[in-house]
Amino acid sequence: MADRPGTPPDFADIAVAHWERERPDLDFAAMGTLARFARLHIAGSRHVDGVFAAHGLDRGEFDVLASLRRTGAPHEMPPSQLAEILLITRAGMTKRVDRLEARGLVTRRADPDDRRSLRIGLTPEGLALVDAAVTEHAANENRLLSLLTEDEAHAFDAILRKLLAAVEGQTEGRAGGLVEGRAEGRPPASA
Repeated sequence: MADRPGTPPDFADIAVAHWERERPDLDFAAMGTLARFARLHIAGSRHVDGVFAAHGLDRGEFDVLASLRRTGAPHEMPPSQLAEILLITRAGMTKRVDRLEARGLVTRRADPDDRRSLRIGLTPEGLALVDAAVTEHAANENRLLSLLTEDEAHAFDAILRKLLAAVEGQTEGRAGGLVEGRAEGRPPASA
């Protein structure tokens, strides 16, 4: 049941074993890995969200402030560009910006190059808050991955990049990505 001898079965091993018993006609090879990945995301998100909450932010608000901060001075951009970067709708971005503006963390101003457009920028208070939050956030993320050796962390990152490129390529209809449910250039599991 467990991947390695001597390793006790975890929740994913148990679920896969149950499915294999009930549906031996299906291949559940990926289920355990993806279930662990999903649980890692949920558990890791709790730790990450806790850092943001300690600074009075939710993840979406932090993402807006961090996107503005990492662009460099003057730390501003159009809301449409922010929405595109953060993969949310323009309406969703408007709600986030409204909340941050009400708290004095961002400003809206007319774009000097296009009067029909706005630019969202960090206030000094927003800059100070995001700098404090990102300092703690970076330390927290490094702590979360410190369980891995440097080689394991690099391998994990490379694998995630490969999977993400394939899944996003398939989702967005780009060339490449997945072919018949497997990565291109890789023989089927049964070969």
